[in-house]
Amino acid sequence: MPLNRREFAKQSAVAGAGLALTGVVGALATAPEALATAPEALASDEPEAYGAGHRHEPALGYGPLVADPDGMLALPEGFSYRVITHSGETRLESGEFTPSNHDGTAAFDGPRGTTYLVNNHELKGPRASWPHPVPLAEGLVYDPAAAGGCTVVEVHRDGTVAEWVGLAGTSTNCAGGRTAWGTWLTGEETEDLAGKNGMTKDHGYIFEVDPHDRRANLAPKPVKAFGRYAHEAVVVDPKRGHAYLTEDASGPNGLLYRWVPPQDFEHGRGRLRALADDAGALQAFKCIDSSGRFVDDLSRATRIGTVYGVDWIDVPDRDARTTSVRKQFTDGQVTRARKLEGMWWGDGGAYIVSSYAREESPGAAHDGQIWFYDPKRRTLTLKVLLGVNATPDEDGAFDGPDNITVSPYGGLVIAEDGEGVQHLFGATDSGRTYPIARNDLNDSEFTGVTFSPDGDTLFANIQTPGIMVAITGPWRRQPRR
Repeated sequence: MPLNRREFAKQSAVAGAGLALTGVVGALATAPEALATAPEALASDEPEAYGAGHRHEPALGYGPLVADPDGMLALPEGFSYRVITHSGETRLESGEFTPSNHDGTAAFDGPRGTTYLVNNHELKGPRASWPHPVPLAEGLVYDPAAAGGCTVVEVHRDGTVAEWVGLAGTSTNCAGGRTAWGTWLTGEETEDLAGKNGMTKDHGYIFEVDPHDRRANLAPKPVKAFGRYAHEAVVVDPKRGHAYLTEDASGPNGLLYRWVPPQDFEHGRGRLRALADDAGALQAFKCIDSSGRFVDDLSRATRIGTVYGVDWIDVPDRDARTTSVRKQFTDGQVTRARKLEGMWWGDGGAYIVSSYAREESPGAAHDGQIWFYDPKRRTLTLKVLLGVNATPDEDGAFDGPDNITVSPYGGLVIAEDGEGVQHLFGATDSGRTYPIARNDLNDSEFTGVTFSPDGDTLFANIQTPGIMVAITGPWRRQPRR
């Protein structure tokens, strides 16, 4: 049912309560501990100095980053890391080297204190293009010409590590999402059809990987009901069963999608691969502001706390045989955004990243937005907004958020895929940011940020060459503001 103006006005008033509607893009700060605020807010006499916390709240973050003598990962004092997998150095249980280009990752409880991590490998095009593609493990191959896929990493309580192939023969496995039933959904960020770039099958789908049951991964089958486009992340609403999916594309900008399951469908292990190709309804989002005006692109939002109402428009041809899904809509039908990337389910909704906006977008330029979609109220609220980083090669500023996770210590942890220096950083509920790690090895992006099930360890990847690290230290609850 479409969201009318009166209904949205009521819901946006509730959703926006307590949010600071300040911070035009021209005044935004991207440095650690900064909050997007208007100039008059910066002149306040209130005792709320950034980094010092509020009177009754702990200090923000964990302090400055300390350079790594080994030249890999700068961390706050008291924190440490260890390498879990390293492409070209560590090996799978079958003997091949760990594949390269680590990307989206999620952690799962395993038996006897083991942690399972499903790790995407974002490898596009033919296998010959890559020195360390995902091995074509027997029974786990979708397209033998494709280089990408997923590995499953087992981290045991005694520190030993094993790694094996969970999915092979897929392309450009970028982000994905963890399900409530303990599996990983991996997305192909490509629209290559059979015959293009050496592929022998169509690509641009979601696949499911079960870290607990190797047999469940045999004869991989795409979830075509979720559509064929440049997939990034996916989350599933555990209460309503809806799946939300992001698209990283341009010309025109990509879309946020919702998949509504068929009546009486129940999620669970193996259920998605049994769906008919046209099962349920795939829809794209359409936003309206509090005045009832259509919002053509998320770059129009220039204030933290901006709230939009959301309607959902049916996709005409989800398998996009002749026309890409995002091109099947005319201006005024749907809302777009540049580089819709990471998502994570938490706090009863979906956190959604738009990495940046420049001249390809009709609104204001920025270096990152993080939104929260509330499915109950059907509202989208801007939580984090990063201004354009004018000096990306200098340490201290953040830009280009990508993979994200909800932190057990409050707020979000974000993997940076920007220009210049690359970080892992945190963000509070009000949009203040603080550093967690810096890539001292190279200029590769961070990916796959995820906490262990017990919350003690933060796992993350340096995408190139492909290194997974485990970060531990004195984690503590972060302030809400």
